[in-house]
Amino acid sequence: MGPAGAGGRRISLVIPAYNEARLLPRLLGTVAAARAAFHLGESAVEVILADNASTDATAAIAHQAGCRVVQVEERRIATVRNGGARSASGDILCFVDADMQVHPETFNAVDEALERGRIVAGATGVRLERWSAGIAVTYALFMPLVWILRMDTGVVFCRREDFEAIGGYDERRLFGEDVQLLVDLRRVGRQRGQRLTRLRTVKAVSSTRKFDEFGDWHYFTELRRLIPLMIWRPQASHEFAERFWYGDQRPPDGPPSDR
Repeated sequence: MGPAGAGGRRISLVIPAYNEARLLPRLLGTVAAARAAFHLGESAVEVILADNASTDATAAIAHQAGCRVVQVEERRIATVRNGGARSASGDILCFVDADMQVHPETFNAVDEALERGRIVAGATGVRLERWSAGIAVTYALFMPLVWILRMDTGVVFCRREDFEAIGGYDERRLFGEDVQLLVDLRRVGRQRGQRLTRLRTVKAVSSTRKFDEFGDWHYFTELRRLIPLMIWRPQASHEFAERFWYGDQRPPDGPPSDR
């Protein structure tokens, strides 16, 4: 790859956001540090805030921080991510949720991984901002799948051309769109002898606000109901997803809730 894509950009970071005024400044502070550390210079990284009809100061905070702000009205996270990506000009697309914090070497690690040519896409993985017995058990439950599938969360990244080739995030999905994206990218990579990767040395820090809201054991109470619903009552599973992932119609100054 050359030093930068269309518009002089090497990397485009897309942040989907709905009423994220409280946590967004924390993320943007870490993004600024990672941009400053990027070996091609901070101007080679653009930051795009995909504002999902926020009613608080989310868009204003992003503007003040120098982000490009695009408006996406539909409350579906895949659509929001894609809306931000359509405005991107970089060779490399990165996606991160607004309640996370990125490692200062994130962009260098992503650029190096894709420059080698053996990697089609990947993610940084995450560390959690707090721990408890319930959170630790939940984390341990998912880690074997992460190791086997080489799929992770955190800052997700790929080449823009590959993202466009697969049609981006699947907008038919209310949830699981991030997993499907990596499945689709892995299929593209296999045709070229490439694989997915996990950049474990630059893990993002993830908030635990879903645990704060639903309880530290909620994966064993709330989400265990989802699988049988998906099999036997698809419409009920849709309603469950709407409540769990999109039922955050809180007032602008209310407590945060995950997407």
